[in-house]
Amino acid sequence: MPKGPLDVIDANDHDLFEQIARARDLALTEGTLSIKHKLLIALALDASHGAVNGVKSLAQQAMRQGATKEEIMETLRVVNHICGVGSIYTAAAALQDIL
Repeated sequence: MPKGPLDVIDANDHDLFEQIARARDLALTEGTLSIKHKLLIALALDASHGAVNGVKSLAQQAMRQGATKEEIMETLRVVNHICGVGSIYTAAAALQDIL
């Protein structure tokens, strides 16, 4: 069974892990913005920060929430405009196996 990226934090500082989990739950619950749209925003941010694994995970989660390939690509248009082409290289590396 693959380990979660924060398993080492949970094992060594469960209180910190719980704090992170609460923050995630606060940010990614259905509200005025849908979960799908929140995940697309998070995908854009991870692409802008060079987080290939984050983009991949968030794209998969967004697709499970109903995001289309076209919505993901439109999100990347915004990222490219604001953050530049480096973010698109990050996204391309993340998405090559799932789109």
